[in-house]
Amino acid sequence: MTTVNPSVDALLADIPALAPYARKATLLRPRTGRPTALDSHVGGPLLWPAEEEWPVCRGPHLIEVREKLSEQEREAWQRTDRAMRDRRAGRPNSAYELTHEEAALQSRIMDGAGALDMRTWERIRRVPVPADPGVPMVAVLQLRAQDAPTLDWPEGMDVLQVLWCPQEHSELPGQAHYWGPAVEMRHRPAALTGPLAEPPAPPADAVARYVPRPCLLDPVEVTDLPDQDELPDELVAEAEAWAEDRDAEYHRVLSCQEGWKAGGWPSWHLTDLMRIDCPACGARSRLHLTFDSGHDPDLNVGRFGELRVFTCPVDATHPLRLNIQ
Repeated sequence: MTTVNPSVDALLADIPALAPYARKATLLRPRTGRPTALDSHVGGPLLWPAEEEWPVCRGPHLIEVREKLSEQEREAWQRTDRAMRDRRAGRPNSAYELTHEEAALQSRIMDGAGALDMRTWERIRRVPVPADPGVPMVAVLQLRAQDAPTLDWPEGMDVLQVLWCPQEHSELPGQAHYWGPAVEMRHRPAALTGPLAEPPAPPADAVARYVPRPCLLDPVEVTDLPDQDELPDELVAEAEAWAEDRDAEYHRVLSCQEGWKAGGWPSWHLTDLMRIDCPACGARSRLHLTFDSGHDPDLNVGRFGELRVFTCPVDATHPLRLNIQ
């Protein structure tokens, strides 16, 4: 594995006070290919013993429910829409504005629904339903230790497998403020004997953006630095000035590097810094894996964001935490 990113090494050499914050990470760099069960890959067959039960998710899952607006509701919504446009006429760079009365009217029409389809004039709700008998999980990632040495590997284990349910979930147990697929992570030794399991096909109602296109990996080891909120102000100023002098960016270039990643630091580009603690012992969790949207795997989590898996640095058997930015 090649080590790259000499800019971070140069930054650390010039500002040694940053060194305690540096973390090794592996950028996984998925590329469309035909993986086998022996490879590190995204969305390919897993090194999974045939006698071991394939995991299923028993929900509850969020499904879309549509409700047709009445003629009176549709006409009222259209009146407020025309009023907004009339107020904006002649001010093309100004924002659309609602009066308090119009906002209250729209709130009554939506009645707690999350979206409105203005082509069909339907309110859209997402409601939880039990999954019976359960939804087979989808293989998302398989990593061999030789391709991601920057992770902490349990003794005797050299394969990491990540599966998730290709359905929407909200407020999973232990996952406050999370909306996305339910995730399961397994470790196993690569030296398996006997037949391997044939993975079940994704269910017909799977969310397409949660089913990855098969990819091989082109891993590369990097040094990653934290978001500005993790550093003292004086170090942030020094690092940003150093990067600016070299026509570079500190955020997402020298720090919190983007893409599919094992280890490293998370970015908090959509929110302020959020402390994510282990639900079992309270220790501050560390970033373990980052799944990115788009590119060759053709996934989409959040709004083309990143799904991050955090694990406990004290005890790897403690429950993982999920976050999307």
